[in-house]
Amino acid sequence: MISKEREENRRINNFRYMKNLVLLFAALVVISCTSTPKQDSDKQEERPNIVIIMADDLGYSDIGCYGGEIHTPNLDGLAADGVRFNQFHNAARCCPTRASLLTGKYPHQVGLDRNGQTLSRNAATIAEVLKENGYHTGMAGKWHLSRTKALSNKEDQLKWLSHRKDSSIFAPLESYPANRGFEEHWGVIWGVVDYFDPFSLVHNEEAIKEVPDDFYMTDFVTDKSIEMIDEFKKDDKPFFLYVAHTAPHWPLHALPEDIEKYEGMYDEGWDVLREKRYQGLVEKGIVDPAIAPLAKNESGKLWADCERKEWEANHMETHAAMVDRLDQGVGRLIQKLKETGEYDNTVILFLADNGASPERGYIPGFDRPGHNREGVEIDYDNFEHPGAELTWGYLGVAWAGSINAPFRYWKKESFEGGNCTPFIVHWPNGLKGKENTINQGVGHVIDILPTCLELADAKYPAEVNGLETTPIEGNSILPMLNNEIITTHDTLFWEHEGGKALRIGDWKISSLSKGGWELFNMAKDRTETNNLAEEMPEKVEEMTAIWAKEYQRIFPQQKK
Repeated sequence: MISKEREENRRINNFRYMKNLVLLFAALVVISCTSTPKQDSDKQEERPNIVIIMADDLGYSDIGCYGGEIHTPNLDGLAADGVRFNQFHNAARCCPTRASLLTGKYPHQVGLDRNGQTLSRNAATIAEVLKENGYHTGMAGKWHLSRTKALSNKEDQLKWLSHRKDSSIFAPLESYPANRGFEEHWGVIWGVVDYFDPFSLVHNEEAIKEVPDDFYMTDFVTDKSIEMIDEFKKDDKPFFLYVAHTAPHWPLHALPEDIEKYEGMYDEGWDVLREKRYQGLVEKGIVDPAIAPLAKNESGKLWADCERKEWEANHMETHAAMVDRLDQGVGRLIQKLKETGEYDNTVILFLADNGASPERGYIPGFDRPGHNREGVEIDYDNFEHPGAELTWGYLGVAWAGSINAPFRYWKKESFEGGNCTPFIVHWPNGLKGKENTINQGVGHVIDILPTCLELADAKYPAEVNGLETTPIEGNSILPMLNNEIITTHDTLFWEHEGGKALRIGDWKISSLSKGGWELFNMAKDRTETNNLAEEMPEKVEEMTAIWAKEYQRIFPQQKK
């Protein structure tokens, strides 16, 4: 009897034990299922949004926080609460810089050794990588990484540029941003635009054939950037936003109310402006006069010899107005980030694609229309003041040399005036204690992709678009921001249309397309004013040999 009772009790206890075990297991499953998404969500919230803002043909000392007189309170505010670099470099030209920025490779490695080519499909873009790693991806503005080919008939090309010949395909569709990782793209495929009625304007793959009467390209880029932030914040995913302004690239098109702010400001001319900019750079702490004297304006033009002083001053007024409007857009973007609660955990990077442009004198053709949509002729020279749609002004070499102070040369060249850019990094959550500092470290635009990957906790893929990738060249700048390193690279390489340079440590060699190598010690001569090539021919020989090896490594299909 007792035995039967014990057996029954044992059976009951075993049943209770198993029941409790099942309940415990079920509870653990429920907890696991409910906690995992929260952990993922927390991890996602820790990853910052990333916004890259690029200016086009900006002078090194144009903005206020880099010594300029142009009214840029919003960019200055980002600098005051962030970090400015004074030795950050681009690829010295529009397409090459954009290619390197998005891929982390030298432009030659991704099909952009020169302008107007298609970005290689076996090089993953920032957007392609981040999209696969849980980010929203959007772009507003200038792409210029698709093959831009003119129509065979010149008259047809000019009609196409002025919206009088219908064609909705501006380049191979597979090369558009919408097919290179961007969920949304509002902007232009080609590189030059009429700011009031731009050619090659698209939304993703679809051409935007008409614009409102009050359209202005810089405002459009800002408006669409803000709209995308609103759209992306409908869920908890972080976002990557590439804001690629066309300003202040020619033509000099600006709004009257912005031009009015600068009336008379440049009447003293480019020589005085260059001196003032240099003093501003010194006062802001961007340059040390002990190692960075003001280089000469390589244009060789003196204001005293200028015969069209008022006309020239008007050009600089319009350039300033274009930069001013860009900065206003940055302010609106910042306000939207604050309104959505995203400001503190958004990394904002600001830079330019190259130095100020010396270009002038191009007549209608290829990417420059001769008429507007209504068939009214555009004036390329005989206007009093650039700015309106029916004018087509260029800044020119003397002003370019002036606003690239303190450096020599300009866009396209591999001297510092062509390839050294203002670079601002702003991130309230991640840069506490580093507000309003100047980082002396040496970096390059190829470092932006790996920086974004580190911020997003993402790895570079072994394959993209069904093609095998090759290793990137860039390195993250985060260790440099944290003052753990003073450069992201032992060696940096440049080549564009014959202009070339190489930097190893503090030593740099630079050359114009048809010039000889010049040698500089950048630790003692930041502005490339003291050419040591004749004094140190062995150093020049050593570095040119390394440049040649790098060229063959980076661009093996090109013969010496």
